[in-house]
Amino acid sequence: MKPKFTPSQIGLLKECKRCFWLEHNKHLKRPRGIYPSLPSGMDHILKEHFDKYMRKGELPPEIKDMDEFKGAKLFDNEDLLKKWRNNRVGIKYETDDFLLKGAIDALLIRNKKLIILDYKTRGYPLKEDTHEHYIDQQALYNYLFRKNGYDTEDYSYLLFYHPDKVVDNVFLFHKDLVKIRTDVKKAEELIKKALKLIAGKMPESNPSCEYCRYRDAKINLDKEKKTSLLDY
Repeated sequence: MKPKFTPSQIGLLKECKRCFWLEHNKHLKRPRGIYPSLPSGMDHILKEHFDKYMRKGELPPEIKDMDEFKGAKLFDNEDLLKKWRNNRVGIKYETDDFLLKGAIDALLIRNKKLIILDYKTRGYPLKEDTHEHYIDQQALYNYLFRKNGYDTEDYSYLLFYHPDKVVDNVFLFHKDLVKIRTDVKKAEELIKKALKLIAGKMPESNPSCEYCRYRDAKINLDKEKKTSLLDY
């Protein structure tokens, strides 16, 4: 069975190669834990917010006056947008060796070229390196669109929202826009690296990986229990 990837999943390569290998070869996924509902709710509200202005043929007020968006408009094919946003469907690219699938937030179009716009909700201001965690992910999204025959720019935008203050019982959010270069060659290298890793032997874990430390501790504990039972 061919490997199936998502842009966010391939990001696990950097975190821990062993976890990535185990997920694809032994179907041992990291525990999800409790997912906070607020980011999910914000994501839904932001999609509705952007769609409202898309139907008007306008950009949302928080970005319309930014120089970065001059001459751009929101992609307005709602049927395609609904499909590409759906985590179960998304936008796909498949070969004999792998399947890559991703779901987006929003798209811009300028001079007939698509630009991916991804919004993120945070609880605190950006750090200098926050956007770096999304570089590989954005490269893979751009790769997906190009492999589906769409003309795209060599960059995408990340729009970060974090709580700023409360004025007259209204929560206000601060917005930060970050432009990211999306190198398609980088995406191809990531996929090759992922396929090579999966095809090989189980790699060493990242020393800082809490999941591997827990897994190893659990294995050692089970061995100790088994040994103690044999003593009887």
